[in-house]
Amino acid sequence: MLEAGFGCSDGSSDLPSPPTALTEKRLHYRLYKMHHPMEANEPTTAVIQIAEPKEAEEGRAPSLLSRWAALNLQEGGPSQGGQPRMPQGCLLPLPSISGPEDVIVKVIYCGICHTDLHQVRNDFNASKYPMVPGHEVVGEVIEVGSAVTKFSVGDKVGVGCIIGSCSSCSSCQSNIEQYCTKKIWTYNDVYHDGKPTQGGFATTMVVNQKFVLHVPNNLPPEQVAPLLCAGITVYSPLKHFGLSQSGLRCGILGLGGVGHMGVKIAKAFGHHVTVISSSEKKKKEAMEHLGADAYLVSSDQAKMQEAADSLDYIIDTIPAVHPLEPYLSLLKVNGRIIMVGVIPGPLQFVTPMIMLGRRSISGSFIGSMEETEELLKFCADRGVSSTIEIVKMDYVNKAMERLEKNDVRYRFVIDVAGSNL
Repeated sequence: MLEAGFGCSDGSSDLPSPPTALTEKRLHYRLYKMHHPMEANEPTTAVIQIAEPKEAEEGRAPSLLSRWAALNLQEGGPSQGGQPRMPQGCLLPLPSISGPEDVIVKVIYCGICHTDLHQVRNDFNASKYPMVPGHEVVGEVIEVGSAVTKFSVGDKVGVGCIIGSCSSCSSCQSNIEQYCTKKIWTYNDVYHDGKPTQGGFATTMVVNQKFVLHVPNNLPPEQVAPLLCAGITVYSPLKHFGLSQSGLRCGILGLGGVGHMGVKIAKAFGHHVTVISSSEKKKKEAMEHLGADAYLVSSDQAKMQEAADSLDYIIDTIPAVHPLEPYLSLLKVNGRIIMVGVIPGPLQFVTPMIMLGRRSISGSFIGSMEETEELLKFCADRGVSSTIEIVKMDYVNKAMERLEKNDVRYRFVIDVAGSNL
């Protein structure tokens, strides 16, 4: 069975290159579908190249979304040692068991994280193409390696942000493998053998059993996807910094995918939650639907001054450059602001803001495999769910555009299994 994957053409090929303008019927990602004639013993292949129609018509360089393409491979005969040939002349490896502890996961749902947007447009100058994004993956085990003991065919499972580590460093030995300096990202990375990793915007994934998570049966699979990144990003620092006891006063800075999970998880711990945002726009949503106790508009100087020295901690989820000083003043003595947003630029503050209150600025990155399974049980036991918008794969371009404008409540989740791939 040949599977579907998503990535970007490198343009090098001995086969015909895709056209540079809209010339055929738009299918999926709004541009065009190309069929290349194949020899009788090769699989039928269709490629969909992404670009903005206006840009293509004007012959201009494609926008950030045009770095993607979708490769839809159908069943057919073998090609070059059994590997399907991409129309660009590259070879797309088939998902298969390569190690005794590997698990093949059929992808059912995959969340769209803001990091996917950063990676697609190369905000960190480290993106590698072809790229298959997606690190909030929920699926079903369809095959296991000979040494797999944790999973069986049919198990409901999840895969998060990392799929490998060195297993020998102090972080790995302490079961905080997310801080291993040799960790392997779920996509836009390479395995130890040099093969590229590809994420969950695809029909299957192959993952070592250590980095696969059991999903409780009473958690709806579409609800699980955001927990594997957004949810654990909030849960892990609360546990690590001793902020899980009830009665604390919490600030959630930014009400997006991570922020909305911050409200729900902090409330589940019994905290008084204040959402801090730049406008009144999300006040009703925060208070009535997510259960926040208070709402603070950061541009309202009078209200900000009234709230000074009132919070035990702030989870800063904003994934863009922003000032820290207005929010540091909200912390009590010994208060802590925890940075969890991936920000592609430096931040500034004056040191007296932390010195005179013995305040701390900390960072936290997702969570360990152990913490993530603990989070899933926590959410199942306490009825914590994510607020999502389910889309099909043919909507992913539009979803990315809306995500960039923060136009989503509060996480897009792709129904991969229900999409026409």
